[in-house]
Amino acid sequence: MTTLPGTAMIMAAGKGTRMMPLTATCPKPLIEVAGTTLLDHVLDLLADAGVGRIVANVHYLPDQIEAHLAGQRGRFEVTISDERDLLRDTGGGLVQALPFIPDDPFFCINADNWFTWAGENPLVRLARAWDAERMDVLMLVVPHDRANNSKGIGDFDLAADGRLSREGPKQPRGFDWTGVQLLSKRLIVDPPEAVFSTNVFWDRAIAAGRCFGLVHQGEWFDVGYPEAIALTEARLAQMHLADG
Repeated sequence: MTTLPGTAMIMAAGKGTRMMPLTATCPKPLIEVAGTTLLDHVLDLLADAGVGRIVANVHYLPDQIEAHLAGQRGRFEVTISDERDLLRDTGGGLVQALPFIPDDPFFCINADNWFTWAGENPLVRLARAWDAERMDVLMLVVPHDRANNSKGIGDFDLAADGRLSREGPKQPRGFDWTGVQLLSKRLIVDPPEAVFSTNVFWDRAIAAGRCFGLVHQGEWFDVGYPEAIALTEARLAQMHLADG
């Protein structure tokens, strides 16, 4: 029987520089797509999967995010990991938030992506695929040719056994990371400094053969820059008409 992790960390501290000028007075997680904030879209995904506890880090315009999350306390137990004094990047943010996270493994999710899915919730799929004997991290990935609005060239190669890699120089890769991952606490150790990227932990897992990917079965959209909002809304409307 699959045990679903009960805690998710939401990365909500970033300055949203790619989303300027929209983020001049509004933090990126509170930007709206199709009438719903990016943060609420994440929260709906978590609630649908049965996750009841969230830890959110805050730094940029933190009072707005805290006020928004205060209205969610009926659905979630909410803890704030306060980075007002120092923005710690994703890796440093994980290290600071770890004492607030009782579950192992736990979900970690960015607040600048949009998902659609049919059938099983992608978080539940991650939990079902998790193998603690083999994995330290399991990422939800999408084929690069299905990475809507992406301006990148792909993040990872995916082997037949599910392992992720990215050896060699930066070059086109077959799969994009969706901003969703399932992490073991045993990976979040020995930080190199206070401020650093999660890439440090990923590289360790890749080197140990313990970084895996699961392919998302629905649509995924990068909503990290202003033009992507209209592109995403147009595609969602097109999909709605097709379903209708």
